[in-house]
Amino acid sequence: MFSVKEAENLSPFELGLFLEKSAKKAVKNSVPLNAGRGNPNWTAAAPREAFFLLGLFAVSEMERVRQGELSGMPARMEMLGRFEVFLAAQKETPGKNLLVGIWGKGERILGADKHDWLFEFVDAITGDNYPNPDRVLNYVEKAIKAYLEKEIFKGLKRPFDIFAVEGGTAGICYLFDSLVSNFLLQPGDKIALMIPTFTPYLEIPQLSRYRFDVVQIRSTPELIDGRLTYQFNSREIEKLRDSSIKAVFMVNPSNPSSSALKEETILQLKDIVQMDNPDLMILTDDVYGTFVPKFQSVFSVLPFNTACIYSFSKYFGATGWRLGTIALAEKNVFDAKLKRLSQEFTRELEIRYEVITKETEKFKFIDRLVADSREVALNHAAGLSTPQQVQMALFSLFSLLDEEESYKKKAQSICRYRQKLLYEELDLVMPFDHYDSAYYCEFDLLDWMKTHFGEQFGLDFQKETSITNFLMRLALEHGLVLLKGSGFGGSEWSVRISLANLETKDYKEIGRRIKKMVSDEFLKWQFERGQVK
Repeated sequence: MFSVKEAENLSPFELGLFLEKSAKKAVKNSVPLNAGRGNPNWTAAAPREAFFLLGLFAVSEMERVRQGELSGMPARMEMLGRFEVFLAAQKETPGKNLLVGIWGKGERILGADKHDWLFEFVDAITGDNYPNPDRVLNYVEKAIKAYLEKEIFKGLKRPFDIFAVEGGTAGICYLFDSLVSNFLLQPGDKIALMIPTFTPYLEIPQLSRYRFDVVQIRSTPELIDGRLTYQFNSREIEKLRDSSIKAVFMVNPSNPSSSALKEETILQLKDIVQMDNPDLMILTDDVYGTFVPKFQSVFSVLPFNTACIYSFSKYFGATGWRLGTIALAEKNVFDAKLKRLSQEFTRELEIRYEVITKETEKFKFIDRLVADSREVALNHAAGLSTPQQVQMALFSLFSLLDEEESYKKKAQSICRYRQKLLYEELDLVMPFDHYDSAYYCEFDLLDWMKTHFGEQFGLDFQKETSITNFLMRLALEHGLVLLKGSGFGGSEWSVRISLANLETKDYKEIGRRIKKMVSDEFLKWQFERGQVK
Protein backbone atom coordinates (compact mmCIF):
# COMPACT_ATOMS: atom_id res chain seq x y z
CA MET A 1 0.00 0.00 0.00
CA PHE A 2 1.46 3.34 -1.06
CA SER A 3 1.08 6.47 0.99
CA VAL A 4 -0.02 9.61 -0.85
CA LYS A 5 3.54 10.92 -0.66
CA GLU A 6 4.96 7.72 -2.17
CA ALA A 7 2.26 7.64 -4.84
CA GLU A 8 3.11 11.18 -5.95
CA ASN A 9 6.35 9.90 -7.48
CA LEU A 10 4.85 6.98 -9.41
CA SER A 11 4.49 7.22 -13.18
CA PRO A 12 0.85 7.59 -14.32
CA PHE A 13 0.60 3.95 -15.40
CA GLU A 14 2.16 2.57 -12.21
CA LEU A 15 -0.19 4.75 -10.19
CA GLY A 16 -3.05 3.48 -12.35
CA LEU A 17 -2.18 -0.15 -11.58
CA PHE A 18 -2.15 0.63 -7.87
CA LEU A 19 -5.48 2.48 -8.11
CA GLU A 20 -7.01 -0.45 -10.01
CA LYS A 21 -6.23 -2.79 -7.12
CA SER A 22 -7.61 -0.25 -4.66
CA ALA A 23 -10.85 0.16 -6.61
CA LYS A 24 -11.47 -3.60 -6.77
CA LYS A 25 -11.05 -3.95 -3.02
CA ALA A 26 -13.04 -0.90 -2.00
CA VAL A 27 -16.18 -0.89 -4.09
CA LYS A 28 -19.16 -2.61 -2.47
CA ASN A 29 -22.29 -1.34 -4.21
CA SER A 30 -20.93 -0.44 -7.64
CA VAL A 31 -18.77 -1.96 -10.35
CA PRO A 32 -15.14 -0.74 -10.51
CA LEU A 33 -14.49 1.33 -13.61
CA ASN A 34 -10.91 1.63 -14.86
CA ALA A 35 -10.71 4.43 -17.43
CA GLY A 36 -6.95 4.61 -17.10
CA ARG A 37 -5.73 2.10 -19.67
CA GLY A 38 -5.93 2.79 -23.40
CA ASN A 39 -6.64 -0.80 -24.42
CA PRO A 40 -9.80 -0.71 -26.59
CA ASN A 41 -12.70 -3.03 -25.76
CA TRP A 42 -13.34 -3.92 -29.40
CA THR A 43 -11.46 -6.23 -31.75
CA ALA A 44 -11.29 -6.72 -35.50
CA ALA A 45 -12.65 -10.26 -35.81
CA ALA A 46 -12.47 -10.89 -39.57
CA PRO A 47 -8.68 -10.57 -39.97
CA ARG A 48 -8.18 -12.75 -36.90
CA GLU A 49 -10.49 -15.41 -38.27
CA ALA A 50 -8.64 -15.19 -41.58
CA PHE A 51 -5.40 -15.71 -39.66
CA PHE A 52 -6.65 -18.89 -38.02
CA LEU A 53 -8.15 -20.24 -41.24
CA LEU A 54 -4.87 -19.63 -43.02
CA GLY A 55 -3.16 -21.34 -40.09
CA LEU A 56 -5.39 -24.40 -40.52
CA PHE A 57 -4.48 -24.55 -44.18
CA ALA A 58 -0.79 -24.25 -43.26
CA VAL A 59 -1.11 -27.18 -40.84
CA SER A 60 -2.71 -29.30 -43.56
CA GLU A 61 0.21 -28.41 -45.82
CA MET A 62 2.69 -29.44 -43.14
CA GLU A 63 0.97 -32.80 -42.71
CA ARG A 64 1.07 -33.44 -46.44
CA VAL A 65 4.85 -33.52 -46.26
CA ARG A 66 5.13 -35.65 -43.15
CA GLN A 67 2.31 -36.85 -40.90
CA GLY A 68 2.35 -37.47 -37.19
CA GLU A 69 3.83 -35.59 -34.31
CA LEU A 70 6.86 -34.54 -36.38
CA SER A 71 5.15 -32.89 -39.32
CA GLY A 72 7.04 -31.34 -42.22
CA MET A 73 7.32 -27.82 -43.57
CA PRO A 74 4.88 -26.47 -46.17
CA ALA A 75 5.87 -27.33 -49.74
CA ARG A 76 5.34 -24.81 -52.52
CA MET A 77 4.46 -27.21 -55.36
CA GLU A 78 0.80 -27.03 -56.46
CA MET A 79 -0.18 -25.08 -53.33
CA LEU A 80 -2.46 -22.74 -55.30
CA GLY A 81 -4.94 -25.43 -56.27
CA ARG A 82 -5.04 -26.91 -52.80
CA PHE A 83 -5.70 -23.48 -51.27
CA GLU A 84 -8.60 -22.86 -53.63
CA VAL A 85 -10.11 -26.24 -52.69
CA PHE A 86 -9.58 -25.42 -49.00
CA LEU A 87 -11.31 -22.04 -49.32
CA ALA A 88 -14.25 -23.50 -51.23
CA ALA A 89 -14.82 -26.04 -48.43
CA GLN A 90 -15.13 -23.38 -45.71
CA LYS A 91 -18.51 -22.04 -44.63
CA GLU A 92 -19.32 -18.40 -45.34
CA THR A 93 -17.83 -16.26 -42.60
CA PRO A 94 -16.17 -12.82 -42.47
CA GLY A 95 -12.75 -14.50 -42.20
CA LYS A 96 -13.32 -16.69 -45.22
CA ASN A 97 -14.69 -13.74 -47.19
CA LEU A 98 -11.59 -11.73 -46.36
CA LEU A 99 -9.31 -14.51 -47.62
CA VAL A 100 -11.43 -14.76 -50.78
CA GLY A 101 -11.13 -11.00 -51.24
CA ILE A 102 -7.36 -11.15 -50.78
CA TRP A 103 -7.22 -14.07 -53.19
CA GLY A 104 -9.07 -12.04 -55.80
CA LYS A 105 -7.17 -8.77 -55.38
CA GLY A 106 -3.92 -9.79 -53.73
CA GLU A 107 -1.88 -9.73 -56.92
CA ARG A 108 -2.78 -6.09 -57.48
CA ILE A 109 -2.21 -5.04 -53.86
CA LEU A 110 0.93 -7.10 -53.22
CA GLY A 111 2.47 -6.70 -56.66
CA ALA A 112 3.22 -10.41 -57.03
CA ASP A 113 1.64 -13.56 -58.36
CA LYS A 114 -0.50 -15.62 -56.00
CA HIS A 115 1.97 -18.44 -55.67
CA ASP A 116 4.73 -16.19 -54.32
CA TRP A 117 2.81 -14.36 -51.63
CA LEU A 118 0.69 -17.35 -50.63
CA PHE A 119 3.76 -19.48 -50.00
CA GLU A 120 5.39 -16.68 -47.98
CA PHE A 121 2.26 -16.24 -45.83
CA VAL A 122 1.72 -19.99 -45.32
CA ASP A 123 5.34 -20.63 -44.40
CA ALA A 124 5.42 -17.55 -42.16
CA ILE A 125 2.23 -18.38 -40.27
CA THR A 126 3.72 -21.72 -39.19
CA GLY A 127 6.68 -19.90 -37.63
CA ASP A 128 9.04 -22.59 -38.91
CA ASN A 129 11.83 -20.26 -40.07
CA TYR A 130 13.71 -17.19 -38.88
CA PRO A 131 12.34 -13.95 -40.32
CA ASN A 132 13.99 -13.46 -43.72
CA PRO A 133 14.48 -10.69 -44.64
CA ASP A 134 14.91 -9.83 -41.00
CA ARG A 135 13.61 -6.27 -41.30
CA VAL A 136 10.24 -7.42 -42.67
CA LEU A 137 9.04 -10.21 -44.97
CA ASN A 138 8.73 -9.25 -48.65
CA TYR A 139 4.97 -9.42 -49.19
CA VAL A 140 4.12 -8.48 -45.63
CA GLU A 141 6.05 -5.29 -46.33
CA LYS A 142 4.00 -4.55 -49.44
CA ALA A 143 0.74 -5.00 -47.54
CA ILE A 144 1.82 -2.78 -44.64
CA LYS A 145 3.16 -0.07 -46.94
CA ALA A 146 -0.09 0.02 -48.90
CA TYR A 147 -2.02 0.28 -45.62
CA LEU A 148 0.15 3.11 -44.29
CA GLU A 149 -0.14 5.01 -47.57
CA LYS A 150 -3.92 4.73 -47.43
CA GLU A 151 -4.51 5.42 -43.75
CA ILE A 152 -1.57 7.44 -42.42
CA PHE A 153 0.71 8.80 -45.17
CA LYS A 154 -1.84 10.38 -47.50
CA GLY A 155 -0.09 12.44 -50.16
CA LEU A 156 3.35 10.89 -49.61
CA LYS A 157 5.36 11.00 -52.83
CA ARG A 158 8.60 9.33 -51.72
CA PRO A 159 9.46 5.63 -51.35
CA PHE A 160 9.99 4.45 -47.80
CA ASP A 161 11.21 1.42 -45.84
CA ILE A 162 9.66 -0.19 -42.78
CA PHE A 163 10.96 -2.28 -39.89
CA ALA A 164 8.32 -4.57 -38.33
CA VAL A 165 8.64 -4.36 -34.53
CA GLU A 166 6.99 -5.65 -31.36
CA GLY A 167 4.46 -2.85 -31.08
CA GLY A 168 4.91 0.88 -30.75
CA THR A 169 6.66 0.52 -27.40
CA ALA A 170 9.47 -1.48 -29.00
CA GLY A 171 9.67 1.10 -31.76
CA ILE A 172 10.19 3.85 -29.20
CA CYS A 173 12.95 1.92 -27.43
CA TYR A 174 14.71 0.91 -30.66
CA LEU A 175 14.77 4.46 -31.99
CA PHE A 176 16.14 6.00 -28.81
CA ASP A 177 18.77 3.27 -28.55
CA SER A 178 19.97 3.45 -32.16
CA LEU A 179 20.09 7.23 -32.23
CA VAL A 180 22.51 7.16 -29.30
CA SER A 181 24.43 4.06 -30.43
CA ASN A 182 25.10 5.78 -33.76
CA PHE A 183 26.06 9.15 -32.23
CA LEU A 184 23.16 10.94 -33.90
CA LEU A 185 22.19 11.96 -30.37
CA GLN A 186 24.54 12.07 -27.42
CA PRO A 187 24.00 12.58 -23.69
CA GLY A 188 23.47 16.27 -23.04
CA ASP A 189 22.19 17.03 -26.54
CA LYS A 190 19.22 19.33 -26.82
CA ILE A 191 15.96 17.75 -27.96
CA ALA A 192 12.39 19.01 -28.00
CA LEU A 193 9.27 17.26 -26.71
CA MET A 194 5.83 18.32 -27.86
CA ILE A 195 3.68 17.95 -24.76
CA PRO A 196 1.46 16.64 -23.30
CA THR A 197 2.69 13.32 -24.62
CA PHE A 198 2.85 9.59 -23.96
CA THR A 199 4.83 9.19 -20.73
CA PRO A 200 7.85 7.21 -22.09
CA TYR A 201 8.80 10.20 -24.20
CA LEU A 202 9.04 12.19 -20.99
CA GLU A 203 10.75 9.50 -18.91
CA ILE A 204 13.27 7.95 -21.33
CA PRO A 205 15.25 11.18 -22.01
CA GLN A 206 15.98 11.46 -18.29
CA LEU A 207 17.61 8.01 -18.02
CA SER A 208 21.35 7.98 -17.35
CA ARG A 209 22.04 6.54 -20.82
CA TYR A 210 20.51 9.62 -22.45
CA ARG A 211 20.26 12.64 -20.10
CA PHE A 212 19.10 14.91 -22.90
CA ASP A 213 18.60 18.63 -22.45
CA VAL A 214 14.85 18.78 -23.04
CA VAL A 215 13.02 21.79 -24.48
CA GLN A 216 9.28 21.56 -23.93
CA ILE A 217 6.90 22.70 -26.66
CA ARG A 218 3.53 22.92 -24.98
CA SER A 219 0.07 22.86 -26.54
CA THR A 220 -2.71 25.05 -25.19
CA PRO A 221 -6.51 24.94 -25.40
CA GLU A 222 -7.97 26.69 -28.41
CA LEU A 223 -11.57 27.22 -29.47
CA ILE A 224 -12.55 26.81 -33.12
CA ASP A 225 -16.20 27.58 -33.85
CA GLY A 226 -16.88 27.26 -30.13
CA ARG A 227 -15.35 23.76 -29.99
CA LEU A 228 -12.18 22.78 -28.13
CA THR A 229 -8.86 21.60 -29.53
CA TYR A 230 -5.34 21.53 -28.11
CA GLN A 231 -2.82 23.07 -30.48
CA PHE A 232 0.71 24.48 -30.51
CA ASN A 233 0.77 28.21 -31.10
CA SER A 234 3.31 29.53 -33.58
CA ARG A 235 5.55 30.95 -30.82
CA GLU A 236 6.02 27.48 -29.32
CA ILE A 237 6.81 25.89 -32.69
CA GLU A 238 9.28 28.71 -33.43
CA LYS A 239 11.54 27.25 -30.72
CA LEU A 240 12.53 24.61 -33.29
CA ARG A 241 14.33 27.22 -35.40
CA ASP A 242 17.14 26.85 -32.87
CA SER A 243 19.53 24.58 -34.80
CA SER A 244 21.05 23.34 -31.53
CA ILE A 245 17.83 21.33 -31.10
CA LYS A 246 18.77 18.10 -32.83
CA ALA A 247 15.50 16.18 -32.59
CA VAL A 248 11.84 16.69 -31.80
CA PHE A 249 9.52 13.94 -30.51
CA MET A 250 5.76 14.09 -30.96
CA VAL A 251 2.67 11.94 -30.64
CA ASN A 252 0.23 12.95 -33.37
CA PRO A 253 -2.69 12.88 -32.59
CA SER A 254 -1.58 13.63 -29.06
CA ASN A 255 -1.94 11.46 -25.99
CA PRO A 256 -3.81 12.38 -23.84
CA SER A 257 -5.31 15.56 -25.36
CA SER A 258 -6.26 13.61 -28.52
CA SER A 259 -5.68 16.49 -30.96
CA ALA A 260 -3.96 16.17 -34.33
CA LEU A 261 -1.62 18.91 -35.51
CA LYS A 262 -3.22 21.70 -37.48
CA GLU A 263 -2.28 22.00 -41.15
CA GLU A 264 -0.74 25.41 -40.40
CA THR A 265 1.52 23.88 -37.74
CA ILE A 266 2.80 21.21 -40.14
CA LEU A 267 3.51 23.89 -42.76
CA GLN A 268 5.35 25.93 -40.12
CA LEU A 269 7.46 22.86 -39.30
CA LYS A 270 8.23 22.50 -42.99
CA ASP A 271 9.36 26.12 -43.20
CA ILE A 272 11.55 25.72 -40.10
CA VAL A 273 13.28 22.68 -41.60
CA GLN A 274 13.77 24.31 -44.98
CA MET A 275 14.97 27.68 -43.70
CA ASP A 276 16.69 27.22 -40.33
CA ASN A 277 17.06 23.65 -39.09
CA PRO A 278 17.57 21.29 -42.07
CA ASP A 279 19.17 18.55 -39.94
CA LEU A 280 16.28 18.38 -37.48
CA MET A 281 15.33 14.77 -36.77
CA ILE A 282 11.57 14.41 -36.30
CA LEU A 283 10.13 11.35 -34.57
CA THR A 284 6.36 11.07 -34.79
CA ASP A 285 4.17 8.43 -33.17
CA ASP A 286 0.99 8.23 -35.25
CA VAL A 287 -0.82 5.36 -33.50
CA TYR A 288 -4.10 7.33 -33.19
CA GLY A 289 -4.08 8.70 -36.75
CA THR A 290 -6.86 6.39 -37.96
CA PHE A 291 -9.27 7.93 -35.44
CA VAL A 292 -9.06 11.41 -37.01
CA PRO A 293 -11.32 11.81 -40.07
CA LYS A 294 -8.78 13.59 -42.30
CA PHE A 295 -5.48 12.85 -40.65
CA GLN A 296 -2.21 14.17 -42.07
CA SER A 297 1.09 12.78 -40.81
CA VAL A 298 4.18 14.93 -40.56
CA PHE A 299 5.92 12.04 -42.33
CA SER A 300 3.90 12.68 -45.49
CA VAL A 301 5.04 16.34 -45.59
CA LEU A 302 8.60 16.01 -44.27
CA PRO A 303 9.64 12.42 -45.14
CA PHE A 304 13.35 13.23 -45.40
CA ASN A 305 13.50 14.42 -41.79
CA THR A 306 11.00 12.09 -40.16
CA ALA A 307 10.92 8.64 -38.61
CA CYS A 308 7.37 7.42 -37.99
CA ILE A 309 6.25 4.86 -35.44
CA TYR A 310 2.89 3.22 -36.06
CA SER A 311 1.22 0.55 -33.95
CA PHE A 312 -1.73 -1.65 -34.97
CA SER A 313 -2.72 -2.08 -31.33
CA LYS A 314 -5.43 0.52 -30.82
CA TYR A 315 -7.27 0.56 -34.14
CA PHE A 316 -7.59 -3.22 -34.41
CA GLY A 317 -7.89 -3.99 -30.68
CA ALA A 318 -4.60 -5.86 -30.77
CA THR A 319 -2.46 -4.67 -27.86
CA GLY A 320 -1.66 -8.28 -26.96
CA TRP A 321 -0.33 -9.01 -30.46
CA ARG A 322 2.50 -6.43 -30.12
CA LEU A 323 2.41 -5.25 -33.75
CA GLY A 324 4.07 -2.09 -35.01
CA THR A 325 6.38 -0.54 -37.57
CA ILE A 326 9.06 2.07 -37.89
CA ALA A 327 8.96 3.87 -41.25
CA LEU A 328 11.85 5.81 -42.82
CA ALA A 329 12.07 7.38 -46.26
CA GLU A 330 14.63 5.62 -48.48
CA LYS A 331 16.59 8.88 -48.49
CA ASN A 332 16.59 10.45 -45.05
CA VAL A 333 18.34 12.80 -42.68
CA PHE A 334 19.50 9.95 -40.43
CA ASP A 335 21.61 8.38 -43.18
CA ALA A 336 22.81 11.82 -44.28
CA LYS A 337 24.00 12.64 -40.77
CA LEU A 338 25.76 9.27 -40.47
CA LYS A 339 27.88 10.18 -43.49
CA ARG A 340 29.01 13.39 -41.77
CA LEU A 341 30.13 11.85 -38.47
CA SER A 342 33.67 12.48 -37.28
CA GLN A 343 36.41 9.98 -38.09
CA GLU A 344 36.47 8.95 -34.43
CA PHE A 345 32.76 8.06 -34.37
CA THR A 346 32.95 6.48 -37.82
CA ARG A 347 35.72 4.18 -36.66
CA GLU A 348 33.76 3.20 -33.55
CA LEU A 349 30.78 2.28 -35.70
CA GLU A 350 32.96 0.26 -38.07
CA ILE A 351 34.01 -1.81 -35.07
CA ARG A 352 30.41 -2.01 -33.78
CA TYR A 353 29.03 -3.41 -37.06
CA GLU A 354 32.07 -5.27 -38.42
CA VAL A 355 30.46 -8.67 -37.72
CA ILE A 356 27.72 -7.72 -40.19
CA THR A 357 29.40 -5.62 -42.88
CA LYS A 358 32.78 -4.39 -44.03
CA GLU A 359 31.15 -1.41 -45.73
CA THR A 360 29.71 0.42 -42.75
CA GLU A 361 29.32 3.61 -44.76
CA LYS A 362 26.65 1.84 -46.84
CA PHE A 363 24.86 0.33 -43.83
CA LYS A 364 21.57 2.24 -43.65
CA PHE A 365 20.13 3.56 -40.41
CA ILE A 366 17.03 1.37 -40.70
CA ASP A 367 19.26 -1.72 -40.96
CA ARG A 368 21.20 -0.51 -37.95
CA LEU A 369 17.89 -0.34 -36.08
CA VAL A 370 17.40 -4.03 -36.86
CA ALA A 371 20.91 -4.96 -35.74
CA ASP A 372 20.80 -2.81 -32.61
CA SER A 373 17.48 -4.40 -31.62
CA ARG A 374 19.45 -7.61 -31.06
CA GLU A 375 22.65 -6.04 -29.70
CA VAL A 376 24.27 -6.48 -33.14
CA ALA A 377 25.73 -9.89 -32.23
CA LEU A 378 22.30 -11.50 -32.62
CA ASN A 379 21.46 -9.78 -35.88
CA HIS A 380 21.15 -13.18 -37.57
CA ALA A 381 18.14 -13.88 -35.32
CA ALA A 382 16.57 -10.40 -35.57
CA GLY A 383 13.10 -9.53 -36.73
CA LEU A 384 9.50 -9.74 -35.60
CA SER A 385 8.15 -13.29 -35.38
CA THR A 386 6.72 -14.40 -38.71
CA PRO A 387 3.20 -15.27 -37.43
CA GLN A 388 2.97 -11.74 -36.00
CA GLN A 389 3.97 -10.36 -39.37
CA VAL A 390 1.21 -12.34 -41.11
CA GLN A 391 -1.41 -11.02 -38.69
CA MET A 392 -0.15 -7.50 -39.35
CA ALA A 393 -0.45 -8.09 -43.11
CA LEU A 394 -4.00 -9.42 -42.69
CA PHE A 395 -5.00 -6.36 -40.65
CA SER A 396 -3.56 -4.20 -43.45
CA LEU A 397 -5.30 -6.12 -46.23
CA PHE A 398 -8.57 -6.03 -44.28
CA SER A 399 -8.40 -2.24 -44.24
CA LEU A 400 -7.35 -2.00 -47.89
CA LEU A 401 -10.30 -4.14 -49.03
CA ASP A 402 -12.79 -2.17 -46.92
CA GLU A 403 -13.58 0.30 -49.69
CA GLU A 404 -16.62 1.71 -47.86
CA GLU A 405 -14.46 2.22 -44.74
CA SER A 406 -17.16 0.54 -42.66
CA TYR A 407 -14.75 -0.58 -39.94
CA LYS A 408 -13.13 2.84 -39.65
CA LYS A 409 -16.48 4.62 -39.38
CA LYS A 410 -17.59 2.27 -36.60
CA ALA A 411 -14.33 2.63 -34.66
CA GLN A 412 -14.49 6.41 -34.90
CA SER A 413 -18.19 6.65 -34.08
CA ILE A 414 -18.04 4.49 -30.96
CA CYS A 415 -15.35 6.71 -29.44
CA ARG A 416 -17.18 9.90 -30.38
CA TYR A 417 -20.47 8.72 -28.91
CA ARG A 418 -18.79 7.77 -25.63
CA GLN A 419 -17.12 11.16 -25.61
CA LYS A 420 -20.51 12.85 -26.11
CA LEU A 421 -22.03 10.98 -23.15
CA LEU A 422 -19.15 11.90 -20.85
CA TYR A 423 -18.94 15.53 -21.93
CA GLU A 424 -22.68 16.08 -21.58
CA GLU A 425 -22.65 14.58 -18.08
CA LEU A 426 -19.77 16.83 -17.00
CA ASP A 427 -20.96 19.86 -19.01
CA LEU A 428 -17.65 20.15 -20.87
CA VAL A 429 -17.08 21.97 -24.16
CA MET A 430 -17.06 19.35 -26.94
CA PRO A 431 -13.85 19.02 -29.00
CA PHE A 432 -13.50 20.27 -32.57
CA ASP A 433 -14.08 17.12 -34.64
CA HIS A 434 -11.69 17.92 -37.49
CA TYR A 435 -8.59 17.43 -35.29
CA ASP A 436 -10.01 15.21 -32.56
CA SER A 437 -9.24 11.48 -32.29
CA ALA A 438 -11.77 11.10 -29.41
CA TYR A 439 -9.63 8.26 -28.06
CA TYR A 440 -8.92 10.01 -24.76
CA CYS A 441 -10.37 12.91 -22.86
CA GLU A 442 -8.14 15.27 -20.91
CA PHE A 443 -9.52 18.12 -18.85
CA ASP A 444 -8.39 20.26 -15.93
CA LEU A 445 -10.33 19.07 -12.91
CA LEU A 446 -9.58 22.19 -10.86
CA ASP A 447 -10.83 24.51 -13.60
CA TRP A 448 -13.95 22.35 -13.89
CA MET A 449 -14.53 22.63 -10.11
CA LYS A 450 -14.17 26.40 -10.22
CA THR A 451 -16.58 26.69 -13.14
CA HIS A 452 -19.28 24.47 -11.63
CA PHE A 453 -18.83 25.00 -7.87
CA GLY A 454 -17.22 28.41 -7.58
CA GLU A 455 -13.76 29.93 -7.64
CA GLN A 456 -13.27 30.00 -3.88
CA PHE A 457 -14.19 26.35 -3.40
CA GLY A 458 -11.67 25.38 -6.06
CA LEU A 459 -8.91 27.44 -4.47
CA ASP A 460 -9.60 26.04 -1.01
CA PHE A 461 -9.78 22.46 -2.32
CA GLN A 462 -6.43 22.93 -4.06
CA LYS A 463 -4.82 24.08 -0.82
CA GLU A 464 -6.10 21.11 1.17
CA THR A 465 -5.23 18.23 -1.16
CA SER A 466 -3.43 17.12 -4.32
CA ILE A 467 -4.54 15.51 -7.56
CA THR A 468 -2.89 12.25 -6.47
CA ASN A 469 -4.84 12.24 -3.21
CA PHE A 470 -8.04 13.01 -5.11
CA LEU A 471 -7.49 10.11 -7.52
CA MET A 472 -6.68 7.72 -4.68
CA ARG A 473 -9.91 8.65 -2.92
CA LEU A 474 -11.86 8.44 -6.18
CA ALA A 475 -10.66 4.84 -6.56
CA LEU A 476 -11.18 3.86 -2.93
CA GLU A 477 -14.53 5.56 -2.35
CA HIS A 478 -16.13 5.47 -5.80
CA GLY A 479 -14.36 2.65 -7.61
CA LEU A 480 -13.23 4.90 -10.46
CA VAL A 481 -9.68 4.87 -11.86
CA LEU A 482 -8.39 7.85 -13.83
CA LEU A 483 -4.82 8.84 -14.68
CA LYS A 484 -3.32 12.17 -13.79
CA GLY A 485 -2.43 14.32 -16.76
CA SER A 486 0.65 15.86 -15.15
CA GLY A 487 2.49 12.58 -15.76
CA PHE A 488 1.97 13.19 -19.49
CA GLY A 489 3.22 16.77 -19.25
CA GLY A 490 -0.25 18.23 -18.73
CA SER A 491 -1.34 20.69 -16.06
CA GLU A 492 -1.09 19.75 -12.38
CA TRP A 493 -4.81 19.06 -11.99
CA SER A 494 -5.59 17.55 -15.37
CA VAL A 495 -6.93 14.00 -15.65
CA ARG A 496 -6.90 11.53 -18.54
CA ILE A 497 -9.90 9.35 -19.32
CA SER A 498 -9.74 6.61 -21.92
CA LEU A 499 -12.79 6.65 -24.19
CA ALA A 500 -11.95 3.25 -25.67
CA ASN A 501 -11.75 0.62 -22.97
CA LEU A 502 -15.14 0.57 -21.18
CA GLU A 503 -18.71 -0.14 -22.21
CA THR A 504 -20.46 2.83 -23.79
CA LYS A 505 -22.99 3.14 -20.96
CA ASP A 506 -20.15 3.51 -18.45
CA TYR A 507 -19.17 6.95 -19.68
CA LYS A 508 -22.21 8.65 -18.19
CA GLU A 509 -21.44 6.76 -14.98
CA ILE A 510 -17.87 8.07 -14.99
CA GLY A 511 -19.24 11.60 -15.11
CA ARG A 512 -21.69 10.84 -12.31
CA ARG A 513 -19.00 9.45 -10.00
CA ILE A 514 -16.74 12.44 -10.54
CA LYS A 515 -19.64 14.81 -9.85
CA LYS A 516 -20.70 12.79 -6.79
CA MET A 517 -17.29 13.01 -5.16
CA VAL A 518 -16.84 16.71 -5.87
CA SER A 519 -20.43 17.48 -4.81
CA ASP A 520 -19.86 15.73 -1.49
CA GLU A 521 -16.67 17.76 -0.96
CA PHE A 522 -18.54 20.94 -1.86
CA LEU A 523 -21.30 20.23 0.67
CA LYS A 524 -18.68 19.53 3.33
CA TRP A 525 -16.95 22.81 2.46
CA GLN A 526 -20.24 24.71 2.68
CA PHE A 527 -21.04 23.10 6.04
CA GLU A 528 -17.65 24.07 7.46
CA ARG A 529 -18.29 27.67 6.39
CA GLY A 530 -21.77 27.67 7.95
CA GLN A 531 -23.50 28.00 4.58
CA VAL A 532 -25.60 24.86 5.10
CA LYS A 533 -26.84 23.03 8.18
